[in-house]
Amino acid sequence: MISTGRTMPNAFTIDLEDYFHVSAFDDILDRADWDRQESRVEASTRRLLDLLDRFEVKATFFVLGWVADRKPDLVREVAERGHEIGAHSFEHRLVYSLSREAFEADLQRCLDAVEAACGVRPRSYRAPSFSVREDSLWALESMAAHGIEIDSSIFPVRHDRYGIPSYPRFPLQTHGLVEFPMTTWRVAGVNVPCCGGGYLRIFPEWVLHRGIRQANDAGQPAVLYLHPWEVDPDQPRMPVGRLTRWRHYTGLDRVMGRLERLLERYQWSTISEALRSAPVAPAEAP
Repeated sequence: MISTGRTMPNAFTIDLEDYFHVSAFDDILDRADWDRQESRVEASTRRLLDLLDRFEVKATFFVLGWVADRKPDLVREVAERGHEIGAHSFEHRLVYSLSREAFEADLQRCLDAVEAACGVRPRSYRAPSFSVREDSLWALESMAAHGIEIDSSIFPVRHDRYGIPSYPRFPLQTHGLVEFPMTTWRVAGVNVPCCGGGYLRIFPEWVLHRGIRQANDAGQPAVLYLHPWEVDPDQPRMPVGRLTRWRHYTGLDRVMGRLERLLERYQWSTISEALRSAPVAPAEAP
């Protein structure tokens, strides 16, 4: 029997970072200046926590180690409110910009910071900006060696900053862990990104539903992702170019409404719970 989003748990995931951490701001804001920025992550995260409580949904929060180090009470609150804790690197550096040694050092630092904040050792990971590409697939082996059991860092699309267009669209066992690729809508032989971030904010809402339903009709869970800053329309504006400005700020005022409709329409849970009912392919990644 074909499963639907109403009976199959899809994965609701949140990359726990502040608005100034995004990779698109790397050229205009040095990491040494992060501590001097107005932090808004606590209020926006609690807005999401309250929304999830209202719909009795538990999500996976991929926590940036930098946030865990400076705001341990927030990370502890997320865990105490029953959500799954994952890792999102420490310094939000693109995986393909790092050596293997530098990546592993950053991962270890993140795992230690998150565990110190909330007492939970993350077993799931998401790379900043989905930066596990064909030239950085080695990172999956490094993750597995550090105790990561689930990764959700690969986007099977073509994009200027990330993506492996030929990658399998659904969960698979590979490199010693389970890879849960970002959900896409397959149309006319092309994978269309749809389930989170700027795609959630900018694309027509029906595109998002098409992607979720297509995954569920194939007996697979979808994975939704967003960031706390995406429910903060009043965040400070950074002096960026037109493309980055369009990608980052468009649709911030419509996210909460779209999330409410998604929470009403489909069943959601953590990424671990979603995988329990998913047929995970045993094949190795290409």
